[in-house]
Amino acid sequence: MSKPLNDQAAGLRLLRPAKPVQVIAITSGKGGVGKTSVSVNLATAMAMSGKQVMLLDGDLGMANVDVMLGLQPSCNLWHVLEGQCSLDDTILEGPAGLMVVPASSGRKNMAELTRAENAGLVRAFSELSRPLDVLIVDTAAGIADSVITFTQASQEVIVVICNDPASLTDAYALIKVLNRDHGVERVQVLANMVQNLTEAKEVYENLRRVAERFLDVTLNFMGFVPQDEWLRRAVRRQQAVVQAYPNSAASLAFMQLAKKAEAWGSPKGARGNLEFFVERLVGGGELVPALV
Repeated sequence: MSKPLNDQAAGLRLLRPAKPVQVIAITSGKGGVGKTSVSVNLATAMAMSGKQVMLLDGDLGMANVDVMLGLQPSCNLWHVLEGQCSLDDTILEGPAGLMVVPASSGRKNMAELTRAENAGLVRAFSELSRPLDVLIVDTAAGIADSVITFTQASQEVIVVICNDPASLTDAYALIKVLNRDHGVERVQVLANMVQNLTEAKEVYENLRRVAERFLDVTLNFMGFVPQDEWLRRAVRRQQAVVQAYPNSAASLAFMQLAKKAEAWGSPKGARGNLEFFVERLVGGGELVPALV
Protein backbone atom coordinates (compact mmCIF):
# COMPACT_ATOMS: atom_id res chain seq x y z
CA MET A 1 0.00 0.00 0.00
CA SER A 2 1.33 3.43 -0.93
CA LYS A 3 2.24 5.88 1.79
CA PRO A 4 0.22 9.11 1.98
CA LEU A 5 1.73 12.28 0.57
CA ASN A 6 2.57 13.68 4.01
CA ASP A 7 4.75 10.60 4.62
CA GLN A 8 6.54 11.33 1.36
CA ALA A 9 6.99 14.92 2.50
CA ALA A 10 8.65 13.70 5.69
CA GLY A 11 11.06 11.64 3.63
CA LEU A 12 11.81 14.59 1.36
CA ARG A 13 12.60 16.86 4.29
CA LEU A 14 15.27 14.42 5.42
CA LEU A 15 17.21 14.82 2.19
CA ARG A 16 20.68 16.13 2.79
CA PRO A 17 21.29 19.66 1.52
CA ALA A 18 22.95 19.61 -1.87
CA LYS A 19 23.21 21.78 -4.92
CA PRO A 20 20.16 21.67 -7.19
CA VAL A 21 19.90 18.93 -9.79
CA GLN A 22 19.33 19.99 -13.37
CA VAL A 23 16.35 17.97 -14.67
CA ILE A 24 15.84 17.68 -18.44
CA ALA A 25 13.00 15.78 -20.15
CA ILE A 26 13.56 14.66 -23.73
CA THR A 27 10.38 13.88 -25.62
CA SER A 28 8.74 13.86 -29.06
CA GLY A 29 5.32 13.94 -30.61
CA LYS A 30 5.81 10.63 -32.38
CA GLY A 31 8.17 7.69 -32.37
CA GLY A 32 10.88 7.13 -34.94
CA VAL A 33 12.52 10.55 -34.68
CA GLY A 34 15.57 9.34 -32.73
CA LYS A 35 14.50 10.61 -29.31
CA THR A 36 16.16 7.82 -27.31
CA SER A 37 19.37 8.12 -29.31
CA VAL A 38 19.39 11.83 -28.46
CA SER A 39 18.81 11.04 -24.78
CA VAL A 40 21.58 8.44 -24.63
CA ASN A 41 24.15 10.55 -26.42
CA LEU A 42 23.34 13.85 -24.70
CA ALA A 43 23.53 12.14 -21.29
CA THR A 44 26.81 10.43 -22.21
CA ALA A 45 28.31 13.66 -23.55
CA MET A 46 27.44 15.48 -20.32
CA ALA A 47 28.93 12.63 -18.30
CA MET A 48 32.11 12.82 -20.37
CA SER A 49 32.42 16.48 -19.40
CA GLY A 50 32.73 15.43 -15.76
CA LYS A 51 29.11 15.80 -14.63
CA GLN A 52 27.39 13.25 -12.40
CA VAL A 53 24.58 12.29 -14.77
CA MET A 54 21.65 9.92 -14.40
CA LEU A 55 19.56 8.79 -17.38
CA LEU A 56 16.07 7.63 -16.43
CA ASP A 57 14.22 5.54 -19.00
CA GLY A 58 10.81 7.17 -18.72
CA ASP A 59 9.23 5.12 -21.51
CA LEU A 60 7.79 2.95 -18.79
CA GLY A 61 6.08 0.36 -20.95
CA MET A 62 8.42 0.13 -23.95
CA ALA A 63 11.85 0.79 -22.48
CA ASN A 64 14.97 0.49 -24.62
CA VAL A 65 17.72 2.72 -23.17
CA ASP A 66 19.45 -0.35 -21.73
CA VAL A 67 19.28 -2.07 -25.14
CA MET A 68 20.85 0.91 -26.90
CA LEU A 69 23.78 0.79 -24.49
CA GLY A 70 24.17 -3.01 -24.44
CA LEU A 71 23.32 -3.20 -20.73
CA GLN A 72 21.62 -6.14 -19.06
CA PRO A 73 19.54 -5.09 -16.03
CA SER A 74 18.65 -7.64 -13.38
CA CYS A 75 15.86 -5.39 -12.07
CA ASN A 76 14.08 -2.26 -13.25
CA LEU A 77 11.45 0.28 -12.22
CA TRP A 78 8.71 -2.36 -12.31
CA HIS A 79 10.56 -4.31 -9.61
CA VAL A 80 10.92 -1.08 -7.60
CA LEU A 81 7.17 -0.47 -7.70
CA GLU A 82 6.55 -4.11 -6.76
CA GLY A 83 8.80 -3.66 -3.73
CA GLN A 84 11.29 -6.25 -4.96
CA CYS A 85 14.30 -3.92 -4.98
CA SER A 86 15.31 -0.33 -4.33
CA LEU A 87 15.98 2.32 -6.95
CA ASP A 88 19.68 2.07 -6.11
CA ASP A 89 19.55 -1.63 -7.02
CA THR A 90 18.39 -0.83 -10.56
CA ILE A 91 21.17 1.60 -11.44
CA LEU A 92 23.51 0.39 -14.16
CA GLU A 93 26.86 1.93 -15.05
CA GLY A 94 26.94 3.21 -18.59
CA PRO A 95 29.68 4.93 -20.58
CA ALA A 96 31.78 7.60 -18.83
CA GLY A 97 30.21 6.70 -15.48
CA LEU A 98 26.69 7.50 -16.69
CA MET A 99 24.08 6.13 -14.26
CA VAL A 100 21.20 4.41 -16.07
CA VAL A 101 17.83 3.59 -14.50
CA PRO A 102 16.09 1.05 -16.74
CA ALA A 103 12.33 0.67 -17.08
CA SER A 104 10.45 -2.43 -18.18
CA SER A 105 9.46 -3.37 -21.71
CA GLY A 106 6.23 -5.02 -22.74
CA ARG A 107 4.32 -4.32 -19.51
CA LYS A 108 1.17 -2.41 -20.34
CA ASN A 109 0.47 -1.60 -16.68
CA MET A 110 3.78 0.28 -16.44
CA ALA A 111 2.55 2.70 -19.09
CA GLU A 112 -0.66 3.30 -17.13
CA LEU A 113 0.49 3.97 -13.58
CA THR A 114 -2.06 5.14 -11.04
CA ARG A 115 -1.43 8.18 -8.83
CA ALA A 116 -0.55 5.84 -5.97
CA GLU A 117 1.99 4.03 -8.16
CA ASN A 118 3.46 7.33 -9.30
CA ALA A 119 3.76 8.20 -5.61
CA GLY A 120 5.72 4.97 -5.10
CA LEU A 121 8.10 6.08 -7.82
CA VAL A 122 8.45 9.42 -6.06
CA ARG A 123 9.33 7.69 -2.78
CA ALA A 124 11.98 5.68 -4.57
CA PHE A 125 13.63 8.86 -5.82
CA SER A 126 13.37 10.56 -2.44
CA GLU A 127 15.44 7.73 -0.96
CA LEU A 128 18.19 7.96 -3.59
CA SER A 129 21.45 8.96 -1.93
CA ARG A 130 23.85 9.23 -4.87
CA PRO A 131 25.18 12.69 -5.73
CA LEU A 132 23.79 14.06 -8.99
CA ASP A 133 24.35 17.09 -11.20
CA VAL A 134 21.97 16.21 -14.02
CA LEU A 135 18.93 13.96 -14.39
CA ILE A 136 17.83 13.30 -17.99
CA VAL A 137 14.45 11.65 -18.52
CA ASP A 138 13.86 9.85 -21.82
CA THR A 139 10.06 9.95 -21.97
CA ALA A 140 7.72 7.98 -24.17
CA ALA A 141 6.54 9.63 -27.40
CA GLY A 142 3.14 11.28 -27.63
CA ILE A 143 0.82 12.63 -24.96
CA ALA A 144 0.48 9.71 -22.54
CA ASP A 145 0.05 10.57 -18.85
CA SER A 146 3.63 9.57 -18.04
CA VAL A 147 4.95 11.97 -20.70
CA ILE A 148 2.94 14.85 -19.23
CA THR A 149 4.02 13.96 -15.68
CA PHE A 150 7.75 13.82 -16.48
CA THR A 151 7.78 16.93 -18.67
CA GLN A 152 5.88 18.98 -16.09
CA ALA A 153 8.28 17.91 -13.37
CA SER A 154 11.37 18.85 -15.38
CA GLN A 155 13.04 22.24 -15.55
CA GLU A 156 13.72 22.01 -19.28
CA VAL A 157 11.81 20.15 -21.99
CA ILE A 158 13.53 19.17 -25.23
CA VAL A 159 11.20 18.20 -28.08
CA VAL A 160 12.93 16.22 -30.83
CA ILE A 161 11.66 16.73 -34.38
CA CYS A 162 12.77 15.69 -37.86
CA ASN A 163 11.96 16.88 -41.37
CA ASP A 164 8.73 14.95 -41.67
CA PRO A 165 5.16 16.36 -41.72
CA ALA A 166 3.92 13.81 -39.17
CA SER A 167 6.79 14.66 -36.81
CA LEU A 168 5.94 18.37 -36.93
CA THR A 169 2.19 17.82 -36.61
CA ASP A 170 2.59 15.53 -33.60
CA ALA A 171 5.21 17.79 -32.01
CA TYR A 172 2.78 20.70 -32.26
CA ALA A 173 0.03 18.57 -30.69
CA LEU A 174 2.33 17.65 -27.79
CA ILE A 175 3.43 21.26 -27.23
CA LYS A 176 -0.22 22.38 -27.38
CA VAL A 177 -1.21 19.96 -24.61
CA LEU A 178 1.80 20.87 -22.47
CA ASN A 179 1.15 24.58 -22.89
CA ARG A 180 -2.63 24.92 -22.78
CA ASP A 181 -3.43 22.19 -20.29
CA HIS A 182 -0.32 22.09 -18.10
CA GLY A 183 1.26 25.53 -18.19
CA VAL A 184 4.57 24.69 -19.89
CA GLU A 185 5.74 28.04 -21.28
CA ARG A 186 9.18 27.24 -22.73
CA VAL A 187 10.29 24.38 -24.97
CA GLN A 188 13.70 23.61 -26.46
CA VAL A 189 13.49 22.21 -29.99
CA LEU A 190 16.15 19.89 -31.41
CA ALA A 191 16.15 18.96 -35.10
CA ASN A 192 17.39 15.42 -35.67
CA MET A 193 18.43 13.51 -38.78
CA VAL A 194 18.75 16.61 -40.97
CA GLN A 195 21.38 17.38 -43.59
CA ASN A 196 22.67 20.70 -42.29
CA LEU A 197 21.91 23.82 -40.27
CA THR A 198 19.84 25.34 -43.06
CA GLU A 199 17.45 22.38 -43.11
CA ALA A 200 17.35 22.28 -39.31
CA LYS A 201 16.42 25.97 -39.06
CA GLU A 202 13.75 25.56 -41.74
CA VAL A 203 12.14 22.65 -39.89
CA TYR A 204 12.30 24.53 -36.61
CA GLU A 205 10.78 27.70 -38.10
CA ASN A 206 7.87 25.73 -39.53
CA LEU A 207 7.03 24.53 -36.02
CA ARG A 208 7.76 27.82 -34.29
CA ARG A 209 5.53 29.91 -36.57
CA VAL A 210 2.49 27.77 -35.88
CA ALA A 211 3.17 27.27 -32.17
CA GLU A 212 3.82 30.91 -31.35
CA ARG A 213 0.83 32.04 -33.43
CA PHE A 214 -1.71 29.88 -31.64
CA LEU A 215 -0.09 29.12 -28.27
CA ASP A 216 1.33 31.13 -25.38
CA VAL A 217 4.68 29.36 -25.57
CA THR A 218 8.28 30.24 -26.37
CA LEU A 219 10.20 27.85 -28.59
CA ASN A 220 14.01 27.96 -28.57
CA PHE A 221 16.18 26.39 -31.25
CA MET A 222 18.59 24.16 -29.33
CA GLY A 223 20.49 22.87 -32.35
CA PHE A 224 20.57 19.87 -34.62
CA VAL A 225 22.08 16.43 -35.14
CA PRO A 226 22.95 15.58 -38.75
CA GLN A 227 22.24 12.39 -40.62
CA ASP A 228 25.36 10.33 -39.97
CA GLU A 229 26.22 6.77 -40.93
CA TRP A 230 28.54 6.60 -37.91
CA LEU A 231 25.55 7.12 -35.64
CA ARG A 232 23.76 4.19 -37.26
CA ARG A 233 26.88 2.08 -36.79
CA ALA A 234 27.05 3.03 -33.12
CA VAL A 235 23.41 2.00 -32.65
CA ARG A 236 24.13 -1.39 -34.20
CA ARG A 237 27.11 -1.77 -31.84
CA GLN A 238 24.87 -0.76 -28.90
CA GLN A 239 27.15 2.14 -28.02
CA ALA A 240 26.83 5.90 -27.69
CA VAL A 241 28.27 7.52 -30.80
CA VAL A 242 30.07 10.12 -28.67
CA GLN A 243 32.25 7.31 -27.32
CA ALA A 244 32.33 4.89 -30.24
CA TYR A 245 33.10 7.49 -32.92
CA PRO A 246 34.08 10.72 -31.14
CA ASN A 247 35.16 12.54 -34.31
CA SER A 248 31.98 11.85 -36.27
CA ALA A 249 29.66 14.68 -37.25
CA ALA A 250 26.91 13.38 -34.96
CA SER A 251 29.29 13.08 -32.02
CA LEU A 252 30.57 16.63 -32.43
CA ALA A 253 26.97 17.85 -32.60
CA PHE A 254 26.08 16.09 -29.36
CA MET A 255 29.11 17.57 -27.61
CA GLN A 256 27.96 21.05 -28.63
CA LEU A 257 24.42 20.28 -27.47
CA ALA A 258 25.79 19.11 -24.12
CA LYS A 259 27.62 22.42 -23.63
CA LYS A 260 24.44 24.30 -24.41
CA ALA A 261 22.43 22.20 -21.93
CA GLU A 262 25.06 22.66 -19.22
CA ALA A 263 24.84 26.43 -19.71
CA TRP A 264 21.14 26.37 -18.80
CA GLY A 265 22.04 25.32 -15.26
CA SER A 266 19.39 24.90 -12.56
CA PRO A 267 16.78 27.58 -11.93
CA LYS A 268 17.06 29.86 -8.93
CA GLY A 269 14.99 28.63 -6.03
CA ALA A 270 15.37 24.94 -6.83
CA ARG A 271 16.34 23.07 -3.70
CA GLY A 272 18.88 20.35 -3.09
CA ASN A 273 19.18 16.84 -4.47
CA LEU A 274 16.10 15.57 -6.38
CA GLU A 275 13.60 17.46 -4.21
CA PHE A 276 12.51 19.77 -7.00
CA PHE A 277 11.80 16.86 -9.33
CA VAL A 278 10.01 14.57 -6.89
CA GLU A 279 7.90 17.34 -5.40
CA ARG A 280 6.59 18.25 -8.80
CA LEU A 281 5.96 14.61 -9.67
CA VAL A 282 3.75 14.32 -6.59
CA GLY A 283 1.93 17.52 -7.37
CA GLY A 284 1.33 16.90 -11.06
CA GLY A 285 3.48 19.85 -12.00
CA GLU A 286 2.77 22.07 -9.00
CA LEU A 287 4.31 21.98 -5.56
CA VAL A 288 2.13 20.18 -3.04
CA PRO A 289 1.55 22.41 0.04
CA ALA A 290 2.60 19.63 2.41
CA LEU A 291 6.00 19.53 0.74
CA VAL A 292 6.83 23.22 0.78
